[in-house]
Amino acid sequence: MFDFLEYAFMQRALLAGLLIAVVAPLLGIFLTVRRQALIADTLAHASLAGVALGLLLGLDPLLTAGAVAVIAALLIERLRALGWFSGDSLLAMILSGSLAVAVVGMSAADKFNASVLQYLFGGITTVSVTDLWMIGGVAVVVGGLCLLFFKEFFLMSLDEDIARAQGLRTGYLNVLLALMTAVTVSVGMRVIGVLLMGALMIIPVLAAMRLGYGFKMTSLLAVVVSITSVVAGLLVSYTYDLAAGGTIVLVAISLFVLASLSATISGRVR
Repeated sequence: MFDFLEYAFMQRALLAGLLIAVVAPLLGIFLTVRRQALIADTLAHASLAGVALGLLLGLDPLLTAGAVAVIAALLIERLRALGWFSGDSLLAMILSGSLAVAVVGMSAADKFNASVLQYLFGGITTVSVTDLWMIGGVAVVVGGLCLLFFKEFFLMSLDEDIARAQGLRTGYLNVLLALMTAVTVSVGMRVIGVLLMGALMIIPVLAAMRLGYGFKMTSLLAVVVSITSVVAGLLVSYTYDLAAGGTIVLVAISLFVLASLSATISGRVR
């Protein structure tokens, strides 16, 4: 069944997928509880604008994608703190603007080709050793910060006013969470693609939430669902020669459906 692991490129693909599969839902659960699920897609599109900038200037697209995503994350937090717009309106505006910048930048650089499609839909089977080190470094740092500030992020996600009353520096925590999301999305798009990265952050969390457990158990289950989606998605995509990123997301959606059916049958519907 796992004969595809005989190939070095598939070994790298699996390891990269597993690294992203662990950290994506750890961030996604905080974003979902805060009703900011759209921020993952927004920052993904900002990363795409960064890719366009890199192609236009002849720079490493992954580095420029990360830089633009970080700038977008800081901008989102600043505008949200000012209260000029509602959360969804602000994210929709930046998402649309980022996509427009990406399209214009790529057309100006004349780079609408197969390499761009890898950033859109993922190129997990083309992950290099350098990419793997970058993804691993981000996964260790982001995963470590999620565990270190788990209680703080949890309290802030439930009620920011209460968190502030408890003495938490919510402004800094909001910025930290946004930056962690931006960096994870920018490296994750190399694995699963801009258009699908947000799905891997949110769908496993929604599947775990359907089972009706507490926050910590839901976080753990979301990681399990995410890992299962990556492993099964890679196996199916390799066996039937399908796009890996899309297959991974479809497996995650299938697990969400199964979790919903299980919750309905057992009476644990929420």
